[in-house]
Amino acid sequence: MDTPKISLGFAPGPLAQEAAQLAEQLGYHRLWLYDSAAIWEDVWIHMGRIADRTESIGLGTAVLVPNLRHVMTTASAVTTIDRIAPGRLVVGVGTGFTARMVLNQKPLPWSVTERYVRQLRALLMGKVVEIDGQQCQMIHHPSMAKARPIDVPIVLSAMGPKGQAIARECSDGLMSTGPSDGSWDSYIQMVHGTVLEAGEDPLSQRALDAAGPWWTPVYHGMWSAAGPESLGEVPGGEAWLAQIAKDRPEGQRHLAVHEGHCTHITERDQILIDASGSKLEWTGWVGEPEQIREFVSAEAETGTTEIIFNSGGQNPLREIEAFAEAVLG
Repeated sequence: MDTPKISLGFAPGPLAQEAAQLAEQLGYHRLWLYDSAAIWEDVWIHMGRIADRTESIGLGTAVLVPNLRHVMTTASAVTTIDRIAPGRLVVGVGTGFTARMVLNQKPLPWSVTERYVRQLRALLMGKVVEIDGQQCQMIHHPSMAKARPIDVPIVLSAMGPKGQAIARECSDGLMSTGPSDGSWDSYIQMVHGTVLEAGEDPLSQRALDAAGPWWTPVYHGMWSAAGPESLGEVPGGEAWLAQIAKDRPEGQRHLAVHEGHCTHITERDQILIDASGSKLEWTGWVGEPEQIREFVSAEAETGTTEIIFNSGGQNPLREIEAFAEAVLG
């Protein structure tokens, strides 16, 4: 059994560079930056700055969404980072669960995402590619960019069988949230939660602040995918919906639903947490260091090759340190 590599997921924002430097110092394998323009700053600007301020930590996108970035723009960004930080980049691409929800849109069809990945790989190889009905190619002068071919791994984020089948055909690995089935050479599992202090209540205010931002998106997703009525039977759901309706008019309510998504608990989301009270069940890894290590070992048994710990809350640097101390020694 090989121990999975331990990486960090982080939102591009004011603390991103400090988080990257801390993660490198603590021995994290890779820093994966999220990409959702409505709620976070730009992934490529932060990645370029981080590449200049770190020496060895890997870099990744988790994940790019095709309709938000023209494929030629992405190819140019990949080329830039691979020149600044050669060999350190992995490109994650997905259909846009979070990044599309905050725009009140459904995830992209897999056919669109697959075409984007194939176009991106071909551009990086220096090939002529049909894009929007026209022949396109990266034609940088030799003095203006790294020469093609540029061989940067591309992984797909996929939860269901259709996306995973496409990932096998056109990518270098899979990024998902559940255990591996053992059939992947590269299986990257995203996890969230918090490492508890000795004797700390799993529902302490600190734990709620740290792990809560990754618990509430379950309800954000229900609102987007199944409609507001799906929250009717959830503890606190009616009060939460009422507050959203009070804060935003019809047509803008998705903007309230996804505010603070995955990083902070809003006053509205606190309604759901308070209503759950002692019956709240964490969706992620919440436990003392020994239990967190057991979680890692269990995922290693399934064939997970890399774990991305997604930190959250108002003190994410503490979360980075605590997770590293628990699993990296």
